[in-house]
Amino acid sequence: MLLIPIILVVLLLTGPSLWVRWVMFRYSANLPGIPGTGAELVKHLAGRFDIKGLTVEPTGKMQDHFDPSAPAIRLSENNFNGRSLTAVAVAAHEVGHAIQWSKKEPVFRLRTRWVPLAMRLQRVGIFLVSVSPIIGLITRHPVGLAGPVLGGVVAAIAGAATYLIVLPEEWDASFNKALPLLRDGDYITAEQEPAVRRILKAAALTYAASALFSVLAIWRWLPLLLRR
Repeated sequence: MLLIPIILVVLLLTGPSLWVRWVMFRYSANLPGIPGTGAELVKHLAGRFDIKGLTVEPTGKMQDHFDPSAPAIRLSENNFNGRSLTAVAVAAHEVGHAIQWSKKEPVFRLRTRWVPLAMRLQRVGIFLVSVSPIIGLITRHPVGLAGPVLGGVVAAIAGAATYLIVLPEEWDASFNKALPLLRDGDYITAEQEPAVRRILKAAALTYAASALFSVLAIWRWLPLLLRR
């Protein structure tokens, strides 16, 4: 009887992340009709929108992001050097964040206010679960174990939920910034637009999907901890 709820929880936590990765991979093949790489597109758009001091750098896989403190857009190797729909769509999405930042748009404040909180909550959750066996051993009482476990799970879920607050910013970067500039600037064809929309949706959901997936890491601890 417990199997179905467990499967549903696992699908809820892993499904969005797997879908994001699948979409990014599906459209990652280089196309002869795309004239430049993701990095070249960033440089071109930075000049077009007069974003002062913006640089573009390579980073690890699935770690594409805009860093306002640099300012810099960091693209994974395939997107940095690639000439695929994924490369240009992700590059345009990150430029969308850079445009939000350069214009000091209110929507960009969601990221600076809430994403650091989400990251702290997730770290707290993982820490509490990892130290709970030690606390349980010291206290030799179920409450000593259950308290940190419950606190860790709540903190992790709260961290994941916090990322939902920044979805308007991610959506704006994808569909109010990236899609119009790709479409109206003739960077993509009309036939490619449905695929680009899927990629931009995946880019907008990346943070939230990763946060949900991270909750699964804590849930994996629970059967072992609750047997102690």
